[in-house]
Amino acid sequence: MLLFLLSPLSSALQLRHTVQRFFREELAPYASEIDKSNEFKGMREFWKKMGSLGILGITAPVEFGGSGLGYLDHVIVMEEISRVSAAVGLSYGAHSNLCVNQLVRNGNQAQKEKYLPKLVSGEHVGALAMSEPNAGSDVVSMKLRARKEGNHYVLNGNKFWITNGPDADVLIVYGKTEPEAAARGITAFIVEKGMPGFSTAQKLDKLGMRGSNTCELIFEDCKIPEENVLGSLNKGVYVLMSGLDLERLVLSAGPLGIMQAVLDFAVPYMHVREAFGQKIGHFQLMQSKMADMYTRLSSCRQYVYNVARACDKSHNSSMDCAGVILYCAENATQVALDGIQCLGKSQTTVYHKLNVLLLQHIEYYRKFCSFVTNGL
Repeated sequence: MLLFLLSPLSSALQLRHTVQRFFREELAPYASEIDKSNEFKGMREFWKKMGSLGILGITAPVEFGGSGLGYLDHVIVMEEISRVSAAVGLSYGAHSNLCVNQLVRNGNQAQKEKYLPKLVSGEHVGALAMSEPNAGSDVVSMKLRARKEGNHYVLNGNKFWITNGPDADVLIVYGKTEPEAAARGITAFIVEKGMPGFSTAQKLDKLGMRGSNTCELIFEDCKIPEENVLGSLNKGVYVLMSGLDLERLVLSAGPLGIMQAVLDFAVPYMHVREAFGQKIGHFQLMQSKMADMYTRLSSCRQYVYNVARACDKSHNSSMDCAGVILYCAENATQVALDGIQCLGKSQTTVYHKLNVLLLQHIEYYRKFCSFVTNGL
């Protein structure tokens, strides 16, 4: 079903086969327990394995240990990891795109040499911190302040809903350096775990995406060296917005993985479950649902891959990058609901695979898609 999207001899298709096998062997056996416990106990070891495979720095230059590949490759990895665990996939996206790719795009040579090698190898975990309790998509309303003192900036405030927050060694944090300048007074900083004045608060017990560790970050007179400014002073919104299109593109592959996981589970079930003397997959209603699910997935996959190819040619379209994550998210919601209908009462337990997929997707939609229509 992928031949019209990827050439049989393409490196992208070979990459898909490689990561598909890797995630099935290294992640699938633990995915259910990760969701139940809201804890990925083997995260550090798994991160290093992904680093050895070359997918943590998939878009990073080879000189810093990266793979030097493109965004089509990135979305394929994101799709396959989300097919096994959307929660771990979200953590992967936060690391590889929101942190690593932003450093690649906006960091200076010294910053790249200092931070990228350990992020790419999996020795360090990365994150991005923009949201606050009262500032999400309205980035200009953030309250975290960054005051210049000598050759340092002193950060005071907090961030909320930060994916990888409890585990991150390196974070890209946005703060106001000139509060009166609104959007023109925001700066991006590189913050390291262990810097005096920086701490993490409670880990959140979420409805979905459990195991993708999320928490509040607290900054109390946290001193950041001025060389840790990412991009230029007061140009944080540019840093944020320049990477937003690519963030939306890569994260749109998460719903692709969720939809494929639903089909992986529901279709075989419909060829085994019997009712009224025949397999339920023989009923026209069930066949219609299978056709709808497959068509939704295929159309979304085509959209994602085409936008990725355009981005690889630097033909980024903000409208398409916003549209693709919205379109995929809305279709994944319906596919998950249809999958649940196909299984009937057999999926009524809390931790049934399809219920987990639906809850993961609801959390995905809340986090990334609820405000996308503002940009369309």
